[in-house]
Amino acid sequence: MHESISHPPDTIGLAAGLYIVATPIGNLGDISARALLVLERASRIACEDTRVTGKLLHHFGIKARLTPYHDHSAASLRPALIAQALIEPVALVSDAGTPLISDPGYKLVADARAAGVNVVTVPGPSALIAALSISGLPTDRFLFAGFLPAKAGARRSAIAELAAVPATLAFYESGPRLAACLADLRDGLGNRPAAVGRELTKKFEEMVTGPLDILAARWADAPPKGELVVLVGPPLPAAAPEADDIDAALTAALASLSVKDAARQVAEALGLPRSDVYARALALRHG
Repeated sequence: MHESISHPPDTIGLAAGLYIVATPIGNLGDISARALLVLERASRIACEDTRVTGKLLHHFGIKARLTPYHDHSAASLRPALIAQALIEPVALVSDAGTPLISDPGYKLVADARAAGVNVVTVPGPSALIAALSISGLPTDRFLFAGFLPAKAGARRSAIAELAAVPATLAFYESGPRLAACLADLRDGLGNRPAAVGRELTKKFEEMVTGPLDILAARWADAPPKGELVVLVGPPLPAAAPEADDIDAALTAALASLSVKDAARQVAEALGLPRSDVYARALALRHG
C-alpha cells in the first residue's frame, strides 16, 4: 500500500488533482475567491445536480463543464474522474455547502487518494458549522449524525443510541419531518435545550432556540420549508437527590450495614461525596 499525501496547488496555475470545493448554502456572497478560481480553471466539475451548479456558475460568468455525480451515477463515473484527476484539475461540489457532509463523495476521495491523486480542500460554507456558531449551545464537543431515519421506529432507535453521548448533537432534517423528529428527540433524550436553524445565510435566516417540547409544538401544525439544521444540547446533569431520599436510602442501608459500609453504598448509588454521606449516616445512627 502506497502513501497518499495532499499538497496545495501552486499559486499560478492549477495543478492536477481532485479539488473539494465548498459553495454557498444560500448567500452567493459567501463563495471564496479561491473557490471561483478553482471552478474557473478546473477541467471538469463533478456535481450533484447540473441545474443547481449550472446556475451558480452562470451567476459568476463561469462556463459550465459539468458531470452529474450522485448516488445513482457515482460508481460508474469514479474511474474516469480519477483518471482525469491524475493529469488535470477536477473539482467536486455539492448542491450547497461543503461536499461530503451528508453528500455523496467520500468514496471518490478515498479511491482517488488510493490511486495517488492529489486531493485538495477548498474550504468554505457549511450549514452544520454555521448553525453551531449561532446556536448558543456548547460547541467544544459535538457529534454530527446526518439525517435521522424517516421511519418512526428506526428514528427512535437511532436516537436511543445517541442518548448518552456527552456532546451537542447535530442533525439535518426536512420541513415535513421536523415536528415528529423534535418530538422523538424529546422522548428519547429528555427535554434538553435545542435549536433549529432555518434559511441560514439568507434574507430570512432564523435560529429558534428553546427546550425540545416547545420547538416540537411550534412546528406541529405548520412545518417549515426546506432543509434544516437541528441541534440538541448535551445530556442534562442529573438532579441532586433530595435530603429525604438520602435519609431513606441510609436508613435502609444502616439496618444491615455498618455506618462506613452504608455510607459507601449510598454514596456510590446516588453519586454523592462519600464524606458527606458518612457524616449524615453518623447523624442518623446517633441521632
